[in-house]
Amino acid sequence: MKRYHDCPQVLREFLIYHETIKGQSQLTISEYYLDLRMFLRFIKLMRGDMPIHTPLEDIDIRDIDIEYIREITTSDVFDFLSYLANDRANPDDPTERGISPASRARKLSAIKSFYKYLTVRTKQLQENPVADLEYPKLRKSLPKYLTMEQSAALLQSVSGQNEKRDYAILMLFLNCGIRRSELVGLNLTDVYEDRIRVVGKGNKERFVYFGTACRKAIDAYLEEREKVILTDNRALFGSRDGNRISVSAVHRLVKKALLQAGLDSTQFSAHKLRHTAATMMLSGGVDVKTVQEVLGHENLNTTQIYTHIENTELKVAAEANPLSKLDFSKGE
Repeated sequence: MKRYHDCPQVLREFLIYHETIKGQSQLTISEYYLDLRMFLRFIKLMRGDMPIHTPLEDIDIRDIDIEYIREITTSDVFDFLSYLANDRANPDDPTERGISPASRARKLSAIKSFYKYLTVRTKQLQENPVADLEYPKLRKSLPKYLTMEQSAALLQSVSGQNEKRDYAILMLFLNCGIRRSELVGLNLTDVYEDRIRVVGKGNKERFVYFGTACRKAIDAYLEEREKVILTDNRALFGSRDGNRISVSAVHRLVKKALLQAGLDSTQFSAHKLRHTAATMMLSGGVDVKTVQEVLGHENLNTTQIYTHIENTELKVAAEANPLSKLDFSKGE
């Protein structure tokens, strides 16, 4: 694990705890690191320990100890959340200030985890200033997904030097609904006759089954893969530079395929292919609990959002209602 030498000892110990004891993924630990580092830098700036216009990235927090953290109040946390909502640079639109409620909620979640560690796990603190803080209200929007016709067009559009690899990747996304990070982490030994072994969030393993067409696509790619030696030769998917394929490379190949299929690449992404897989499973009659297991969702509520996208049975029920045939409108 990277030892994050720009962080105070108490934060490094928190990160090590989540890696070695909680078994959190490196991505989760990295997010904790970035979010909590920003939080502590902000607190130090607001306390007047340095000129008010000092950029956050220039603030050294290595001297912060548990006594310093003990003095942080709920009001300080509110000030930080206000900064995120109104003053923090928006990565999606440089002309605007303030980050999204979802991003603010993630940072608050990191702070809550940090204080839970300090109060409950290690008992270094008695008071938890964020124990009762509510998360920012999130706007619930339905996930975008490809129709059956759009999915077919996407698969038919695949071409180029890495055609078999890219086709197999798209088939896995559309059939199995795995995440980009999960696909990147696949090894050759994770492919079985009718399923793949996936390591998801929190290093949790699960098996995801696939159909005949997906198996055929993987087999066609494996014939090419056997001729290639990668720096990490365990990897299922490699890149042109001879390394394990990266998340950014997967992002680019999906965008390329979307453009070739005549689809709006600004509206769809690899994650939308995951949405597509979930939607198709539900519309095909798969129960929501099974879809939850396939997607690796810890909470069933996360999966149930897909049930609101398109439910043919509900449409049929609406049409079957005798009252739906009555029309007493006054129009001509």
